[in-house]
Amino acid sequence: MITGEWWNVDPEAVIKQALQTGGGPNVSDAYTMNGLPGPLYNCSSKDTFTLKVRPGKIYMLRLINAALNDELFFGIANHTITVVETDAVYVKPFITDIAVITPGQTTTVLLKTKPSIPNATFFMMASPYFTGLGTFDNSTVAGILKYEKSKNKLPLLKPTLPAVNSTSFVANFTKRFRSLANAKFPANVPQIVNKKFFFTVGLGTSPCPNNTTCQGPNGTKFAASINNVSFAMPAKAMLQSYFFGQSNGVYTSNFPANPPFAFNYTGPPPNNTMVSNGTKAVVLPFNASVEVILQDTSILGAESHPLHLHGFNFFVVGEGFGNFDPNNDPAKFNLADPIERNTVGVPSGGWVAFRFLADNPGVWFMHCHFDVHTSWGLRMAWIVLDGPEPNQKLPPPPSDLPKC
Repeated sequence: MITGEWWNVDPEAVIKQALQTGGGPNVSDAYTMNGLPGPLYNCSSKDTFTLKVRPGKIYMLRLINAALNDELFFGIANHTITVVETDAVYVKPFITDIAVITPGQTTTVLLKTKPSIPNATFFMMASPYFTGLGTFDNSTVAGILKYEKSKNKLPLLKPTLPAVNSTSFVANFTKRFRSLANAKFPANVPQIVNKKFFFTVGLGTSPCPNNTTCQGPNGTKFAASINNVSFAMPAKAMLQSYFFGQSNGVYTSNFPANPPFAFNYTGPPPNNTMVSNGTKAVVLPFNASVEVILQDTSILGAESHPLHLHGFNFFVVGEGFGNFDPNNDPAKFNLADPIERNTVGVPSGGWVAFRFLADNPGVWFMHCHFDVHTSWGLRMAWIVLDGPEPNQKLPPPPSDLPKC
């Protein structure tokens, strides 16, 4: 079941306009469930996804959030779901009424239907979770869960979804995820790390070009960054430049391991919100054991950021609210059965810690899965060097790779 967003115009044009004006993009006109907006929007009652089920059965639903800019709550009226997997990794099963899925995340749940045909049909609904200062699509998409051979015109029941800014619900939900951590499905979390990084993630501003009017904060342009570096897209592909040893003028290998200056990250924001721009990468030796702290900031509003790492799964060993405390928080890390995934929501006004083993040579992107934040520069690159063995080296480009 894929939730997404619908615009009545070309979404690429929406982003292009936002980048030109420096303001926030126009929000979507509707959410969709398996491509259909459902009956809660005007003139779309015939475009409703219906899931037909039989009583006394267990159905496996794979939930995918394909929305561009919104995390979503999901629930089915008068039914619970059992979470068994996320991002293609089994989890210790747990039962919930509501699931939360960030853009780019996947979650598999088991739905146990009623033992007999009920005298009702049931809405499946999804609505946004949002804590930022900008605008967003504050609407709800609905599909219908209908029991086969049930009567027509039965009462249609709705689930109760959390309030749009229910950060506490999101935190409690995400903390329930645990790896199976057994002999068949071990949790090989690095116990000792030799590379540590502290990354601030959040919004900022960039100057408005001369003789231009911009619609960002105080006449600036919206920007986003990691450690105050807003990623600038290179003119040449980083992967090929790295492989052929032609990085000069394409990227540099000096991405900062820590913020350029420390401040109260989740307190009152600093007066200067300008970001720097650059195409910078972190270089890791093969098989490095890496720990990353992602710290949200309050600059232009604290909000959750779903960060996605290409090329690797990682173990989420800790999370919390406020500023990460390097002296006390690591002692609370879960190194026994942390969840393994590839996309994690940085808590609004908080932090998350993850670990991974850098055993996949190449150039790998890490970015916010909000399309608008990625467009504003909330992205970076990791370069993992070759290992000593033949199967630990980056292979050359395929012979039929198209040339620009």
